[in-house]
Amino acid sequence: MDTPDLLTSADLAHFDQPAADARLPYGTDPLQFGDLRLPPGPGPHPVAVFIHGGCWMAEYDIAHSSKLTAALARHGIASWSLEFRRVGNDGGGWPGTFADVAAGTDHLREIAAAYNLDLGRVITMGHSSGGQLALWLAARKNLAGSGPGASADPLALQGVLGLAAAADFDYLHEDGTCDRAVDQLLGGSPAEYPQRYAWTDPVRLSLGDTPQRLLVGRHDDVWSPPARRYFAAARERGENARLIEAPDSGHFELIDPDSSTWPLVLEAARTLLSANPEQQ
Repeated sequence: MDTPDLLTSADLAHFDQPAADARLPYGTDPLQFGDLRLPPGPGPHPVAVFIHGGCWMAEYDIAHSSKLTAALARHGIASWSLEFRRVGNDGGGWPGTFADVAAGTDHLREIAAAYNLDLGRVITMGHSSGGQLALWLAARKNLAGSGPGASADPLALQGVLGLAAAADFDYLHEDGTCDRAVDQLLGGSPAEYPQRYAWTDPVRLSLGDTPQRLLVGRHDDVWSPPARRYFAAARERGENARLIEAPDSGHFELIDPDSSTWPLVLEAARTLLSANPEQQ
């Protein structure tokens, strides 16, 4: 089978970057903000909390995800796209990255009334390293301890959508993926910091009954393997996880609303936001 022409990271610079309806802080650091985009109409609006990818590194910021989050809003799903401190930023990596996305997600409670957001219909959604963070956010309710992002009452989530989620840290460490980015994120190897890996690695966590959709590109040889390994682990735990393969996709088609993969992304998000996603 012929491999289609695939998007590369260089193509992201040419993506549209539509302005958000509102850029709102959730903390005092300049990187602690979210871009809110609203659908037409009065609401109440379902919400996708979106976490952008980029190997958790400072050089990859929120801008390239604007095209996708704007498309979600046009199709009836409010998007709350989080920026956060990353490896290379002051306070980024362990523990700041995790504390930030947790605080940003819970901040929806503070803005829901002003923007008519439906807190009963909220999912997390992320691409690549952002997919790992989206899964971690869905696991927070089951974390016991006082690590970054710990909360006795995290925002309730109806589901999680991982797009090529970087969700198996042992694999990423052993493979050296993205210049061994996971080691940079957590400060060292699994052997050096087992407690940090136990707190953050989706393979090691339980999402319980939270519905999960894991979308991977058939031609993504770098990031598809950890996502598939995570899916196998989630299914072995008996969790409500489904794997969807995008036949024409590499890594970046998953975040391009102009690609043939977009209908799969939108359908998965809508399914998770429906009344009974476990039945679909």
